[in-house]
Amino acid sequence: MSTRTASPPTGSTKRSPTVRIASWSAANPWKAILAWTVFVAVCFGAGTAAGTNQVAFSDYWIGEAGDAETLALENGLSAPAVEQLLITSPDGALDAETAAAAAADLRTRMGALDEVAEVTESVTAESGDALMLAVTMSMPAHEANEHIDPLLEVTAAVQESHPDLDIAQTGGKSMSNELDDQLGSQLGQVERFTLPITLAILFIVFGSLLLAGVPLLLAISSIVAALGVYALSSHFFPDAGGAVTSVLAMIGMAVGVDYSLFYLKRVREERKRSGGTADLANAVELAAETAGRTIVTSGIAVIVSLAGLYLVDDVIFSSIATACIIVVAIAVISSLTVLPALLAKTGRRIDGGKLLRRKVTAPDADREGRVWSALLRPSLRHPVATAVIGLVVVGGLALPALAMTTSVEGRESFPKSLDSIAAYDALTAEFPNAGLAHSIVAQVDPADADALAAAAADLEQRTRGNALFAPTDTSRLRFSDDATAIRLDLPVPYATSDPRAAESLALLRDDLVPATIGQVPGVEYAVSGEPAYASDYADHQSARLPLVVGFVLAATFVVMLIAFRSVVFALLSMLLNLLSTLAAWGALVLVFQHTWAEGLLDFDSPGFIGSRTPLLVFAILFGLSLDYQLFVMSRIKEAALGGAAPRDAIHQGIKSSASVVTSAAVIMMSVFVAFVFIDRIEMKQLGFALALGVLLDAVIVRVMLLPALMAMVDRAGRWPAAWRPKAPAVAR
Repeated sequence: MSTRTASPPTGSTKRSPTVRIASWSAANPWKAILAWTVFVAVCFGAGTAAGTNQVAFSDYWIGEAGDAETLALENGLSAPAVEQLLITSPDGALDAETAAAAAADLRTRMGALDEVAEVTESVTAESGDALMLAVTMSMPAHEANEHIDPLLEVTAAVQESHPDLDIAQTGGKSMSNELDDQLGSQLGQVERFTLPITLAILFIVFGSLLLAGVPLLLAISSIVAALGVYALSSHFFPDAGGAVTSVLAMIGMAVGVDYSLFYLKRVREERKRSGGTADLANAVELAAETAGRTIVTSGIAVIVSLAGLYLVDDVIFSSIATACIIVVAIAVISSLTVLPALLAKTGRRIDGGKLLRRKVTAPDADREGRVWSALLRPSLRHPVATAVIGLVVVGGLALPALAMTTSVEGRESFPKSLDSIAAYDALTAEFPNAGLAHSIVAQVDPADADALAAAAADLEQRTRGNALFAPTDTSRLRFSDDATAIRLDLPVPYATSDPRAAESLALLRDDLVPATIGQVPGVEYAVSGEPAYASDYADHQSARLPLVVGFVLAATFVVMLIAFRSVVFALLSMLLNLLSTLAAWGALVLVFQHTWAEGLLDFDSPGFIGSRTPLLVFAILFGLSLDYQLFVMSRIKEAALGGAAPRDAIHQGIKSSASVVTSAAVIMMSVFVAFVFIDRIEMKQLGFALALGVLLDAVIVRVMLLPALMAMVDRAGRWPAAWRPKAPAVAR
């Protein structure tokens, strides 16, 4: 005998908060819609008026490199913002007289700018085919980004005056500005790519442009409101900038559409179950009791997963966590409040697909049911064999994660299409000492100042002739005003991720610096520089990773235990989500640490994974995977409570949620895949890992592992007692 889930009576005196809110919203649709519109407008307006509070420059400092920069700041030895100007010839051979005239022009025009403190004399490369000038800006380095445009304008003007030469500008600030401009432009392209695709998928699902627009409208409005709230929150939890708001939009679009999709499909299901006779308000209440409650649980689970990022103790992760938690919370609120009002206003059109000129017929439904029955048959009839196959597939993908190498994205991994990056590569090819540098900062009591100066000179001398350091013509030793502190810059002729850069750093920290500066009585010292920062940052992330993973696993276990009242199924959910994440990590290593996929995904392999990527993938993917599992397992539980045997409940639950979960997965994948087309290696890695993780979760986990393992739980007699019906099943 077939069964169905008993629906809660609409006249029940004890209605859940989700039902009460939905009931009021459906009964007062215009009030609810107006209230939501005002809420979004107030949030966005207040956030715009308040502005975004950025983190302090020093908040990015981590480890010994951060200690060195703090010491330098306290003694007035912070590295200034320096831009390099490179003069070459399109023909290769540089005419000395012509180049000297251009260099003089640059010095004159740059020196006249208020933004410039000093312009060096031009230096000729050993090859004779390039000239370089260094321009020191007049403001603190962390403020220089806002003042770089006048320098770029002078460079462009001099280039126009000397068309027979190639005159280029590069440096940390010019590169940063160009990278930010490119990222902003490409993120705009991503939005233009994902919105129509999402609308098209929703149109196919609902057969109505009106209904397709509802989830998209709610997702966008939730993002807009979240941007305003995030701007306000930045005055308590400062914003790290960068791609934080882009991640907010990505997560907001994913969960916003998903929650609306689940709710809307459930309303249509309740209407269809009654043959179209059920009152729309009643159907909305029934959906609020089931899908609404699951949306709340899902939102809590996703928020808990994202909260683990705070344990990283890093301003970038804290900003991402805050932004994403805000947008998930607002997406949940929109689904519970204004969505019932919008559905109430659609009226009978909620059942239709008039634009497609067809409705799903019985043969269509039977065909879909037969497909899913065929897909689930191996898992339910041969659960052990299916589970083993699924675990082998996921485990095989996860295995390469053991060889993961992480590093901070450096200049060698930036897009070569940008003028400032191309100029940097050309500059360091001609002037190896103009690239990266290790910085040693030290401080002593006034009585030992001479000893410190002598030790610093000794250190500099010991690096001369060593292939791990770039040769220099002049000393790069600077003293504080009272001569009690020094900063020594030692150039490195290698990229940040080059093993030789790490080797030179280890030589300094473990040997040369302790043997020289470290011998001065009472000295305080530390080593900084881009290689040092990259090493310390990667070590910091690696040390925090177990803490984040442990917290997320424990917290989500508690959420799933409360939701399903089953220790076994809570552990099962944790295991499956962890497997999806590990498989995504392994695929990252296979694709991005090697070169075979460079042509497919249009990137140059840096040989490492961005140090932030594994943690972001874990927190985001774990939360979103729980999102799917909660909706599927809630339907399985409903079927079980309706009187279905465990295997039948698994079959019914997965089959009844198949179309909506598949649609949600496709939408989410389209959002993540779009980030693969951004010309930044970390964005590519993040988008690829999240898209693959969602694909694995929707196919391998949902079709193979979840039903197989749940069937094995039934065989072992561990089916939860809380899932057994307390009343006779209602026959159809």
